[in-house]
Amino acid sequence: RYIWMGKIAAFYDIDGTLYREGLITEVFKKFVTHELVDESKWHDVVKPTFMKYDRRQGEYDDYLQKMVDIYKETLIGLSNEHIRHIANLVIQQKGERVYTFTRDEILKHKENNHLVIAVSGSPFELVQAMAKKHNFDDCRGTIYVTDKYGRYTGEVIPMWDHVSKKKALLELCELYDIDLESSYAYGDTTGDFTMFELVGHPYAINPTKELVEKIKQHPEVAKKITIIVERKNMIYKINLNDL
Repeated sequence: RYIWMGKIAAFYDIDGTLYREGLITEVFKKFVTHELVDESKWHDVVKPTFMKYDRRQGEYDDYLQKMVDIYKETLIGLSNEHIRHIANLVIQQKGERVYTFTRDEILKHKENNHLVIAVSGSPFELVQAMAKKHNFDDCRGTIYVTDKYGRYTGEVIPMWDHVSKKKALLELCELYDIDLESSYAYGDTTGDFTMFELVGHPYAINPTKELVEKIKQHPEVAKKITIIVERKNMIYKINLNDL
């Protein structure tokens, strides 16, 4: 009897899962130093939301949404080349600020000849630069659309939500002949939940409270999830029932 053996893949979210913070934050700071964004935008709009989040009084999603809105607005009329240059600078300078556990898992998958693929809500230019730095086989990110002259139009094709990530995974599955049941997914927010549903080995890395609650509501994901929390130079494996 013929048994189908598809390829094994490991799907990675980037922000908060591999990279220790949000890559878009770093790009934003570059926008300010390159004078593409008025510094008042950072002080008046983004920073107050970030400080609220930092003091654990606000939602990280609110902060990210503000960043995305200003990012989108800033890009209009700029050239793709310019943004690629900034993205490469950010990854050169900050690309090593990653979680040890996640980095080691990537190396392990590479040694086992598994496909390693980034599926991230960050702008594609950033995801591509980060994927290149960490030797990923392929990547998907949020697409900020450009016109025929390579200038941004303000249109966005998102990859930060669970619907888009599910679609991306199924397309990649088709493209590479992937056996999802034997594959892995790593994420930290509810946007990664559908990846967890689709693969046999999901890992929640420093998960948000919302993600933990969602996992608890879905027994089929709860029974296969591994929860990892990395603090300073310690890695903890946590039982879902203890949360």
